[in-house]
Amino acid sequence: MKPRKILIPVPDRDFDVTEVAVPWRLLTDHGHQVVFATEKGGQAAACDPRLLKGVLFGKLGAKPEAIEFYRQMEKSPEFQKPISWNSINPSKFYALVLPGGHAPGMKQYLASAALQEKVAEFWALGRPVAAICHGVIVLARAKDVKTGKSLLASRETTCLPKYMERMAYFLTFWKLGKYYRTYPKYVEDEVRAVLADPETQFKRGPTTLGGGETFVVEDRNYISARWPGDAHVFAQRLLEKL
Repeated sequence: MKPRKILIPVPDRDFDVTEVAVPWRLLTDHGHQVVFATEKGGQAAACDPRLLKGVLFGKLGAKPEAIEFYRQMEKSPEFQKPISWNSINPSKFYALVLPGGHAPGMKQYLASAALQEKVAEFWALGRPVAAICHGVIVLARAKDVKTGKSLLASRETTCLPKYMERMAYFLTFWKLGKYYRTYPKYVEDEVRAVLADPETQFKRGPTTLGGGETFVVEDRNYISARWPGDAHVFAQRLLEKL
């Protein structure tokens, strides 16, 4: 496998541990070069700290393996010195990974017009794009440079399913408030709204409650997944495209 340069944009804080660290570990283990990007660059980002210790009473956090990968990633030169979103040259990268996360700091990344513009430029190259969980929102909001429509308008996709987001919120709102609701609109609803035919294009996947079957959707150069439980298969599918 020829080594490739892979771009992973992240917010300054609150990204999901598993959805960043697992792809990083698998990609670098196969000899690929990962480049991280934050809004201003130059300073390491930080994950959602609750996921390292458990969101509530030590539960709902990242798995030990993902936490270990994150600790390794924290020490890597590429993570310590990210580039800025504005300095991204899409043509220099062979693939793009858009991770998720639901804590408040994610809004910096999900709502960035500058990042959406760079993502649209990369999308136009026809190279592999992989988005997981809330990361799919970046693609839903970014506009195709030719049509002006969402990048996902004609694609099959999945994302964080509404039942997962709702369940996490209902279980924790009494203690954590809107921690599990990044935006008033559910991720699934926002993604479905930009699809030309949501009934056929949106893929909800099997019902998964804390484990079970993984689920990844592929549509040409585009790969999407639902939540941290899909991260290993998600990363492996990207490796196959590389």
